[in-house]
Amino acid sequence: MTWHHLVQQVRDLGRYDSDQEAERVLDAVLTVLGSQLTGDERCDLAAVLPDRARAVLAAQIPLTHPVAAPAFVEAVARILTTTLAAARWDSSTVLTVLSALAGEQLTGRLLAFLPRSYALLFGRADLAAA
Repeated sequence: MTWHHLVQQVRDLGRYDSDQEAERVLDAVLTVLGSQLTGDERCDLAAVLPDRARAVLAAQIPLTHPVAAPAFVEAVARILTTTLAAARWDSSTVLTVLSALAGEQLTGRLLAFLPRSYALLFGRADLAAA
């Protein structure tokens, strides 16, 4: 997949008005996601991304422990200077596109690595017992 194709998928799913807006959202979510992932999950996700997306993800220094989904959305909102509702939409749009790109197995591993509250952001039902 190329960067342009990835941007188009984000633009279409998120219903953004321009490629520039979709790129801005994609960069922001990849930036925050890059700070959340470590180890094999980080490397395996990077391997399926186009070069530019891989560079954004890899440029981030991972936190020692990933934050819960609400804090992830707040970080995206700060980067994009937008509301939490808009940042939730933006995060879910990008993570859903990345989930389709990564496939079922890798997405399952990402969700197992991240705190439980991420499933909905990846376009998945969170059916695990509380």
